[in-house]
Parts: sequence; C-alpha cells; structure tokens
Amino acid sequence: MATLTGHASLASDEKKFRAEPLNSMDSIELMDEAALQACGYKQEFKREFSLFSSFSVSFSVLGILPSIAATLSYSLGYSGTAGLTWGWLIAFTGIQCVALSMAELASSMPTSGGLYYAVGVLAPPGWGPLLAYLTGWSNWLGLSSGNPSVNYGNAAMIVALVKLHNPDFEATNAKMFGITLSLTFLCFICSTLPTRWLARLHSAMTWFQTAGLFVVIIGLPAAAVNRPRFRPSTEVWGVISNGTDWPDGIAILLSFLTAIWTMSGYDAPFHLSEECSNSQIATPRAIWMTSASGGIFGWFLVLVLSYVITDVGAVMESPLGQPFIAALAQATSKTTTTAFGVITIICGIFCAQGCAISCSRLAFAYARDGLLPASRIVCHVDRRTTTPVNACIFNFIVNTAQLCLIFAGPIAIGAIFSTGAVGAYFAFTMPIILRVFFAGDRWRPGPWNLGRWSKPIGMFACAYVTLMLPILCFPAVRGANLTAQTMNWTIVVWGGPLALAALFFALVARKTYKGPQLRVEHLSASHAKAKDLVVKDEEKQSGIKQTVLPADSGDDPTTA
Repeated sequence: MATLTGHASLASDEKKFRAEPLNSMDSIELMDEAALQACGYKQEFKREFSLFSSFSVSFSVLGILPSIAATLSYSLGYSGTAGLTWGWLIAFTGIQCVALSMAELASSMPTSGGLYYAVGVLAPPGWGPLLAYLTGWSNWLGLSSGNPSVNYGNAAMIVALVKLHNPDFEATNAKMFGITLSLTFLCFICSTLPTRWLARLHSAMTWFQTAGLFVVIIGLPAAAVNRPRFRPSTEVWGVISNGTDWPDGIAILLSFLTAIWTMSGYDAPFHLSEECSNSQIATPRAIWMTSASGGIFGWFLVLVLSYVITDVGAVMESPLGQPFIAALAQATSKTTTTAFGVITIICGIFCAQGCAISCSRLAFAYARDGLLPASRIVCHVDRRTTTPVNACIFNFIVNTAQLCLIFAGPIAIGAIFSTGAVGAYFAFTMPIILRVFFAGDRWRPGPWNLGRWSKPIGMFACAYVTLMLPILCFPAVRGANLTAQTMNWTIVVWGGPLALAALFFALVARKTYKGPQLRVEHLSASHAKAKDLVVKDEEKQSGIKQTVLPADSGDDPTTA
C-alpha cells in the first residue's frame, strides 16, 4: 500500500516562491486548486468563503450563548458556580492547545476530510486505513449529533418560555420530538443553499450572534432585580456545590462538559477549506480565531451567570425544566426573561444551522472516499447549487433517528451532548498524537505553523484530551444510585456505533477500503505547477514571456 509522505505543505525547494506575493484572485484560486490536487482531489466546489465567512460559520457552530444555555444543567448541577468559573478557565487552556494544533494540520492539508485525511497521511505504514476509518466515524458521529442536540436545547428553551407564561402547559415527549424535528428540518433546508448564499447568511449570523451575546452579557446584570443583586464572590469562586457522588475534583472535571461541548465546533473551517479562498492561510486563522474568541466571550458569559444566580438549588429544581431560562427568571422580570430567551433561541437556530453545514461537508468528504454507507449516492454534488445536497439528506435521516432518543427519557437524549464532545475530541486528537509521536518525516508543516512550539503544544493537547475522554463518560452517580435511568449513555451512543464500524472494517471494509485518496506527490511540484499556470495566465494578458524556476522533482519523496 502506498503511503503519502508529501502532501499539501510547502517544501524547502519552493521557498523561492514564498516571497513572491500573489497579485490577483485568479492566482490565489490556482494556488488553492493546486494544493487540493496535491492532496489527491479535484476542485468541485466554488471557493466563495473568505477568512471572515469561514470564521462566521465556525463561530455560528460554537453558538456560545445557546450552547452554554443548553448545557448549563451539567456544569451548574455537577459543581455549582465554581464549576462554571474555574471549570471554564481550566478547560479552555487545553481546548486552545487542541485548536492551535488542528490549525497547523489545516494549513498543511486543506481538504474537506480534515482530520480524517490528516490521520491517513501521518499514520505509521499499514495503519492508515484503520485509523482514518475510526477517526472519520468518530468525527462524523460527534458532528452529526451537533444539530439535533442544539435543536433539542432550543426546544427545551421554547417549552420553558411557554411554561413561564402558562404554568399549566405540559411538554410531552411527542411535543419535544415535534419541535426539535421541525427545527432540524429547517436547518436541513438551509444547508442545501448555494455556497454564496450560505457565506452571506453566516456572515449575518455572526453579527447577530455577537450582538446577542453582548446584549445578554451586559444586559443581564443591569436588569437583575434580586436583592442582593449578585452572589458574593467568595461563593462564586470558592464554594463547590457538588451534585454528584464523586469527590469535588471529579465533579469539577465533569463540569468541563459545558466548555468542551460548546467549544467543539472550531473544526468547521477545516471542512470548508475546499470552499475557502487562500485556504492554507485563511483556514488555520479561522480555526484559532474561533477558539480564542469563543473561549473569551464564553468565560464572560459564565461569569455573569455565576454572579446573577443567587440560589443554585432553586434554578436546578425549577418547574420550568431549563436551568438557563430558570436563571433568567430568578434574576430578572418575566418580560426581560422572555426577551433574552428569544434572542438565545434565535442564536441557537443559527448554531444548529452551522452544525448542519459543517456536517454535510464532512459527510461528503467521507463518502467521496467510500467511508459511509451508500457513498456513491451521498458524495454527489448538485449541479445547480454546487453543494452536497445528498449528504444533507443523509445527515437529516440520521438526525431524525438520533432524536428518537427523546422517547427514552431525558438521560438518554442528554447523551447526545457528551457524545458530540467525546466524538469530536477523539477525532481532533488522533492526528495530533500521530503528528507529535509517530509521524517523523511524514509531517511537513504548511505556511501557517507553530514552529518550535508545535510539539509542546501538541503534547499538552494530547494529555488534556486523554484525561477528559474517560471523564466525559462517567455517570454523575455511582453505587446503589447507578441505574439504567441514571447512567451515562455516552459510551453506548458513541462507543456502540464506533465498535460496530471497527467490526465492519475487520470483517469487510479492510479488503476494499484503502483510506483517503493520498497522493505520492509533494506540493513543491504542484505549487510550481500552479505558479506556472499563474505566469502563463499573466503572459496571455501582457504578451510578455516570463521565466519560472521549476521545482526540484528530486525532492518528491515516496514510499512503497
């Protein structure tokens, strides 16, 4: 089996081109197309995402305000306000290291397959197909749960607002399923729109999400009506309200779910890299910008919530059934609660829409390499919209099946939140582990890289995720309190399908599946080819013949 040792990264023999700025959009498009060809794929999408619009999609996927609102019950219920404040800060440190390491990979290998493709490149000889297969399935399982989990959180907030004005309203499982499925279908329709429309839509979404976040961060403490208005700092930072059967340290770690699940969408630019202009620079920048801004704004929001929630127990046991809306109702008037709640729900719909777009591109990339069922159908690109409509349909069918967990009760459907976090970070970290410990000379950094800090940051990221993945599978209770109704179903919802995928690979897929379409061709040759195309294009326009130094073909390494 051939193993890729050269991919979409810049080699030493092309340094002479780095100092030469591209002078037109056509030149950038040629360079983007050449980088993608060096990864083994042809250009099928229109590159109509810019740095800002790519960042906009990933920022929408994060959905800081609705994501924290949807998972507040975990952090607040596990360890109180100390889990919100200290938990977010500590968790963000590890998350940012993961994001920086991922940004390096995106600069080196700008393909929609993202992490899955990187694993195929960096895995030891003979291990590429299996590791890429498992990484791809985990990444898709995690991201596919994003849309239904966000919309389930939106549905819970809608129901809580209705109960705020009509306490007799009863939210049955059927009603929750209907509301959530309707929101999921809306996201499916939007994700099939042409790329240009999506870029504009998500740029507008980002401004709305940012404005909504600032409205709540600034407006919530200003509108607080409690006396005293805020909780004392000694209680906010120093009192752990342990709602689990575990020691305080484990309870704090369990509360990281809010930060980890909220900050699990910054890989979206990676999956949009084939639609992004100047992708080897814009994509990694969009990744770290998303993680950094999300972490900072998120911490301000949890800090505000920690101070305005004066009675944690009352919020967790509120008849409204949704801690974020209950916290708003405890701190402010009914009118203000409704206004902030509506803003949060709209932001949540935008967030779910970003998840749907990112997951559709991921499904397309995996189907293109034969990883998903009915791959030949799923990887089809619609000629009218130049978007993967079939992949959107495939994801919607899977999302509908996931939402059936609603009928199994709140604990079961709650597993899709931790499944999203576990599935995503397992996939995020696999190529980082390979890059740091096993890749050797198979790793070639792209134009955006961490330099000498690459390995230390990667090691810290690996250590952090290795600690957190088992923690996220812990139930809140143990011993006699652990029952089928109180267990953490994450290991079943995520681990079950992944185990079946591994079994299918061992019995069937290993004979036919060879991993992503790796090419034994270094970008130096492809980059020079693109440069030559740029010059020829300029010659046609100016009528002046120019000379381009060819790449040294002897530097194209291959291994059998």
